[in-house]
Amino acid sequence: MEHQSSLQRFFQLKQHNSSVKTEIIAGLTTFFTMVYIVFVNPSILGDAGMDKQVVFVTTCLIAGLGTIAMGLFSNLPIALAPAMGLNAFFAYVVVGKLGYSWQIGMGAIFWGSVGLLLLTLFQIRYWLMASIPLSLRVGIGAGIGFFIALIGFKNMGLVVANPATLVALGDLHDPKVLLGILGFFIIVVLAARNIFSGVLVSIVTITALALYFDQNVIFQGIISMPPSLDAVVGKVDIAGALDTALLGIIFSFLLVNLFDSSGTLLGVTDKAGISDAQGRFPKMKQALYVDSVSAVSGSFIGTSAISTYVESGAGVSVGGRTGMTAVTVGVLFLLTIFFSPLAALVPAYATAGALVYVGILMASSLIKVKWEDLTEAAPAFITAAMMPFTYSITEGIAFGFISYCIMKAGTGRLKEINGPVWVVSLLFLIKFIWVG
Repeated sequence: MEHQSSLQRFFQLKQHNSSVKTEIIAGLTTFFTMVYIVFVNPSILGDAGMDKQVVFVTTCLIAGLGTIAMGLFSNLPIALAPAMGLNAFFAYVVVGKLGYSWQIGMGAIFWGSVGLLLLTLFQIRYWLMASIPLSLRVGIGAGIGFFIALIGFKNMGLVVANPATLVALGDLHDPKVLLGILGFFIIVVLAARNIFSGVLVSIVTITALALYFDQNVIFQGIISMPPSLDAVVGKVDIAGALDTALLGIIFSFLLVNLFDSSGTLLGVTDKAGISDAQGRFPKMKQALYVDSVSAVSGSFIGTSAISTYVESGAGVSVGGRTGMTAVTVGVLFLLTIFFSPLAALVPAYATAGALVYVGILMASSLIKVKWEDLTEAAPAFITAAMMPFTYSITEGIAFGFISYCIMKAGTGRLKEINGPVWVVSLLFLIKFIWVG
């Protein structure tokens, strides 16, 4: 009882109309809705040439420590983990398309995260968020959603390359394609029925079926001591990423993390009923520091930048109101470290459905665009469409900002373009003119 009362005092459970039991249940709920990341992140970063089992461990480690820090320092029921979108951009564009080594690509994420930390330290993070027009913010989020969904369709083999039409439908007789499609529908059907752990259920089900249908999937056990982390930790090339050719990529990582993390913090605190009309909430400064320091730490050890997770809303929906929910989630992530053999077992098509599902969630924000106003609709659409069509988040952001300035200037609404938007657009124009 004494232990319970000390927890109640530290996390102020009574003031938040919560209890130890409620917070633990909320923590379990959040954990099971987002634990899929420990399988999806190694799968994506593995495609960039990184050791999957090591990435599994470092993903669990940084998610665990970051989430515990969020609970202890900000007393918020918010969990952190490697950001979806950033990891895909890193693996399939920076490494896959542009040909950089994963060490330099991760170094670019590190510098983008440092930029986020500096914006937080100098208290200009929310000023910048407020300066970017809603249409561009929505377009960036939705575009990343479409980009992630395209990667999901590619990983399950549903969409394939075609020299005549660029893309085409994959082989629907291939068991891997059918398993990928089944995995997606398990997720969305369970999500529609408010079953929060649908992504995990899907990954487990498809992996189990893959053991029977796919001879390349081999069971290697469940529990083991964590492998040596030397293959990834300490290998990030921070100095090598300080290249002028990478400035646009670093800026993209910064922008994506800024919108993703800040937007999630606002959304989850609003759902928990602890923010005001302006989006401010108690210990907001501490939450932003934990979030940005964790992003730097995650990229430094090679897991890609970590961010606040929208799945935190699942724990909030069952009563989580304090940092005890987050601490519960963090401890569970640390315990998951001992299940690293499972990371090698999960095939890419088993996690592909999760990517498409995340795409749906991110694209849903397009409803906020003023479609009747073409000066807002065109930049939002161009931002969102150019990301999957150019296979680059950077190019989508660039075309979105530039088109916003053209549309406003061309219709005599120059006053609606603020300083930061002009600066970003000019920087991207300079990049296109001199770099290409």
